[in-house]
Amino acid sequence: MAIVEYLQTVGGAPRKIALTNPASLEPLCEFECQSKKQVDAVVATARKAQKQWGATPLKERIQMMLKLRDLILEKQDEIVASIMRETGKPAQDALMMEVFSACSFISYWCKQAPKTLKDEKMRAPGIMGFEKKVHLIYKPLGVVAVIAPWNGPFLLVANPCVQAMLAGNAVVAKGSEVTPQSSKLFAALCLEVGIPEGVCNVVIGDGLTGSALTTADINKVSFTGSVATGKKVAAACAEKLIPCSLELGGKDAFIVCADADLDKAAHGAVWGGFVNTGHVCCAVERVYVEAPVYDAFVGKVTVLAKSIRQGQQHGINEDLGAVFWDRQLALMEKQVEDAKSRGAKALSGGERNTDLKGLYYPATIIVDVPEDADLMTKETFGPILPIIKVKDVEEAIAKANKSSYGLHGSVWTNDEAKGLEIAKRIETGCMAVNDIGIMYGVPNAPYGGIKESGVGSVNGRTALRDYSQAMPIVVGPYRGIEGGYPYSQEKYDQMKKLMNFLWKNPVGKFLFGP
Repeated sequence: MAIVEYLQTVGGAPRKIALTNPASLEPLCEFECQSKKQVDAVVATARKAQKQWGATPLKERIQMMLKLRDLILEKQDEIVASIMRETGKPAQDALMMEVFSACSFISYWCKQAPKTLKDEKMRAPGIMGFEKKVHLIYKPLGVVAVIAPWNGPFLLVANPCVQAMLAGNAVVAKGSEVTPQSSKLFAALCLEVGIPEGVCNVVIGDGLTGSALTTADINKVSFTGSVATGKKVAAACAEKLIPCSLELGGKDAFIVCADADLDKAAHGAVWGGFVNTGHVCCAVERVYVEAPVYDAFVGKVTVLAKSIRQGQQHGINEDLGAVFWDRQLALMEKQVEDAKSRGAKALSGGERNTDLKGLYYPATIIVDVPEDADLMTKETFGPILPIIKVKDVEEAIAKANKSSYGLHGSVWTNDEAKGLEIAKRIETGCMAVNDIGIMYGVPNAPYGGIKESGVGSVNGRTALRDYSQAMPIVVGPYRGIEGGYPYSQEKYDQMKKLMNFLWKNPVGKFLFGP
């Protein structure tokens, strides 16, 4: 991934890309971006395959997904190695965030699917319930497009694809042009376990390829990525009147109360800010610390940051990997240099690690950052932790809420009830008390943002249903002859009497509602 270089263009549109390993700067691969015509052909293949897949009994679809989980476990070392080549992330991050999480999600969805997707029967409410029943069935949407980013290139393809396929859909996934091999690897594993050809498909390319996918013959888009691109996806889906889920960026606030366990809070801030090289949508990006413990907290996080081991020379003990993309490295450097030019001070890191060959930026603790600096207002997506002193919790809440983002956040205090009350007041999609942003890894809870952090949610108890059409079927005797044509004064008066009985008469109110 690392360095994305366009080798060839046709008619001004990028068509061929060369990738470089971000850790070693060695050539990784070359590929051609797929055209709209090619994307449409893949979607047509998916559309054809979905008919049979959607008709396959749910029990059989579950068995296929469990086989996929078992194959991922069997090939975990191969998957980790592939992800590391493409991203430069440490082995522990690749194993934990990509392989473990993928297996965990598959296990949960397979257990949940029989309960979530089974047909339901209910009686119609009110007086209709005497005669009419409602059958509620969950039908596949058809073809789902999954557009995934480069920070979790295997997991963020796998999780939505598995949900969509369990619900009976075919999928067409597009990974980032920075990490195309991880999405291809997932599709290859699906074929290997016997998921029929055409059910799980991958297209390769850049933003133009992604745009072609959003305008193809699809029924839903699951998108994870930037705010700017998310708005374009939303517009494309609105034009087609199809649903979409948008999991976008974040600027997560981390509030440290004066009564917090500072050792745990400091470790949480460092790991939550630097894991996966800080390339996490719900990474810690702003830290607000109450004045009485500010100096002690800053001292602890600085010591921890300086102890982090960076670079593949550490082998399995590597803590902090390379920056996945050269464009992201340039953005990080720009934000830090802007903050430093305006009086901010880096207590650790603060500039590119030139001791290593690849795209490396060290664990950075930075203080005295102006509140209107890009480092405080725009997503950084890197291992940089700005820390701000506040006089009290009220100031911390106000500053946390002063953001165009709202994805995740956390509050640290030894008083759990107090922590919950603070968490409720933060304007964000998800929160944690005495923990970091792990909500994406809790599959039975909805994960999504507000403000510019997105629309809708991934995961949660209804996630599989979000890849389905809930179709009610009413069954009961027809009463149109008695109440319908021909209309008359008698029928009109009978309707008025019925209404008075249902909602004015004590007996009717007792039987049919308050």
